[in-house]
Amino acid sequence: MNRPTDKHRQLGQILLAQGVISEDQLRIALLEQMKNSQALGKLLVSLGFLSEATLRDALGKALGKRSVDLSNAVIDAQALRMVPRELAKRHRILPLDWDAEANRLTLATADVNDIVGVDKIRALLPDAVGIETVIAGESEILRAVDQYYGHELSIDGILNEIETGEIDYRSIAASTDEYSQPVVRLINALITDAVKREASDLHFEPEASFLRIRYRIDGILRQIRALHKSYWPAMAVRIKVISGMNIAETRAPQDGRISLNVSGRPIDFRVSSQPTVHGENIVLRVLDRQKGLMPLERLGLDEDQLDRLRLMIARPEGLILATGPTGSGKTTTLYSILNQINSEAINVMTLEDPVEYPLGMIRQTSIADALKLDFANGVRSMMRQDPDVILVGEIRDAETAEMAFRAAMTGHQVYSTLHTNSALGALPRLADIGILADIMAGNIIGVIAQRLVRKLCVHCRQPYRAEPHEMRLLGAGAGAPAPVLYRAVGCEACEYQGYRGRQALMEILRMDDELDELVARRATLRELGAAALRKGFRPLADDGLRRVLDGTTSLDELARVVDLTGRMA
Repeated sequence: MNRPTDKHRQLGQILLAQGVISEDQLRIALLEQMKNSQALGKLLVSLGFLSEATLRDALGKALGKRSVDLSNAVIDAQALRMVPRELAKRHRILPLDWDAEANRLTLATADVNDIVGVDKIRALLPDAVGIETVIAGESEILRAVDQYYGHELSIDGILNEIETGEIDYRSIAASTDEYSQPVVRLINALITDAVKREASDLHFEPEASFLRIRYRIDGILRQIRALHKSYWPAMAVRIKVISGMNIAETRAPQDGRISLNVSGRPIDFRVSSQPTVHGENIVLRVLDRQKGLMPLERLGLDEDQLDRLRLMIARPEGLILATGPTGSGKTTTLYSILNQINSEAINVMTLEDPVEYPLGMIRQTSIADALKLDFANGVRSMMRQDPDVILVGEIRDAETAEMAFRAAMTGHQVYSTLHTNSALGALPRLADIGILADIMAGNIIGVIAQRLVRKLCVHCRQPYRAEPHEMRLLGAGAGAPAPVLYRAVGCEACEYQGYRGRQALMEILRMDDELDELVARRATLRELGAAALRKGFRPLADDGLRRVLDGTTSLDELARVVDLTGRMA
């Protein structure tokens, strides 16, 4: 008679420890295992004691590995080409993602102890290629192997398939065997491509005779494809179906949301449709939690700025504002701060339009026009929920500003955003909204103003000696040696853009008694600025020039996002 092995007992103990199964259920499964030698996990699922998804997540948690829901995943075509179908099916392994930059192949496996299968795949790959395994359900893997292999998954291949075959528009929204539809695969391929190229937005823009597809990469829109207009109706229907929009409504704007596993990690998309003269314009905002949430230390601040920010966060009550234009990374900075202070000891609540990244333990609420829940009403409601820290997505009007200050004055730490060009500019902006100077004084902890600049590609940036007009911008005195700066060139690594990735530039205004007194007596911006500079405040332009001198970005790129004309005087 077969006896349960230590490995199976270990799995049983893992599931027991997590409270997923009971002692009785484990005993039944082990007795059943003696009869037919099936894997314990498979038996527990077949006996109905737990679902495959629960087993997958419990194993992932215990082994410190990621678990992936394949029913909601988008698979990388290049990864599939690297592993033969027969091998994938025999060993219950699905290639998920190929990361060319990291030279790493990600595999989904149901059995983490199947070293033979992984070794066989490793033998097919060059020696330098690394393999990462994630956990998925066995039936999900088998279904995915049957579904994805044998179908064309590259964008060009799918377009060729569409051009040579008929499209059944009615079956695009069908749930049965939808993957056989080339339009379904085309949308998946475009989404995967956008995520791999680190796009923040994916634009579908119909024109009179063609469909333009653009990605916003590093803050700049780039045209990626131009397709025939006839493709767009089916593509639009598919996007609406997966984002939960009404496919019959084409004349009114709509909003939706998509949650998918792309490149082996969960990514959300905020979807917006807008009717135009040539048809519906659809934009997908990519919300990648991996990039949207980062520790304060990785924001690119120097030690002095980091100390200022930490001192601001340490104050138990008051208002901290993040300012800057749309898309300048204000939300990412505030989320990084909330992540830093988030603990079981405090109640953090947010009111956003809408919630972008879900954060553990933090109570997050989206404002909703239908429920007449705006920022002002939301703050009023949250004050009854015993919060310690409140984040208000944006101060737009006098009522919201008043509620934010009321929360700050009653012992809460409040975070919010405001649209101004500089940190000091937040003070007259609040006065313009209707906040009295006496209320501002003492209740504002500090203001963070920021911009995002593109970082020079380290593979192709070109060094040169600063020219005379650039020396003036850098504040170098007459006769000083010209420093080495870098300019963008362009190579394969950066897709010939000269830049790769973005960096935050910040000016951090930390309020103190002297500045509060100047605010209370309605001092001019010049007086406030002079006092702040004496205390070590560094304007955006200075922070940007620090990045130019250390080779992170170019002077041209800095001039694109920060006004440097004041330094030329």
